[in-house]
Order: sequence, then structure tokens, then C-alpha cells
Amino acid sequence: MIAHTSIPVSNYKKAKKFYSTVLATLGYTQNMEYGEAAGFNDGKNTDFWIATNEKGVIPLHVAFEAKNKTQVKAFYKAALAAGAKDNGAPGYRKEYWPGYYAAFVYDADGHNIEAVFYDYNEK
Repeated sequence: MIAHTSIPVSNYKKAKKFYSTVLATLGYTQNMEYGEAAGFNDGKNTDFWIATNEKGVIPLHVAFEAKNKTQVKAFYKAALAAGAKDNGAPGYRKEYWPGYYAAFVYDADGHNIEAVFYDYNEK
């Protein structure tokens, strides 16, 4: 089990604003900050971090689990409004498995950010 992860960002202030807005749709709050590193808490743990990286940014993929399809849709809408680029509108991804409901966006650094709801009732 992963306790927390961090992704590099090129513009800390812009990224902090983006993630504060977008992750709020999934119940996260930005609760820690050390220099140009910010931690986001899901109610249990500060498990997602962003930080400035002097060596540059290599785009990564991070998926956040949503509680329902409504959260996935809200995440996608908020991300696009905050400047993200579309990488897959909310919908079932039956090629992954029948109940995989997700949306994907690219943040300003090219990170592929996903919200996913595991719909075990979908066949």
C-alpha cells in the first residue's frame, strides 16, 4: 500500500491553486506546506504532494479514487475550468473492466491526472 506520493511541478503557485481547486471535488484539502511543497489530505492522510523540482518535470500518471460518478464528473469539470486539457471525458472504460468509470486530464506540466470510480454494480 502506498502511504503518499509526490509529483514535480514547474510553477508551484499555479499548481497549488490548480490542485487545491480540482482535488476539493474529491474531498481533499491542502493542509501542509514546506517551502515549495504542498500536501493534500483526503480526510485520513496527507497522501498527495506537489513540489518544485530543480531538475525539471517528467510527466507522470496519478489516479485518485472517487466515491461515485458525480465526483468523477465534478473533478473533470473543475479541472477543465482550472486550465487542464482533456484526456478523456467521464465514462466507463470497459477495456479496463466493466465497472471502471473515469475521467482523465493533463495538468499544466503534462501529468495525466485521473479520477476513477469502481462501479461494482456495472456489468
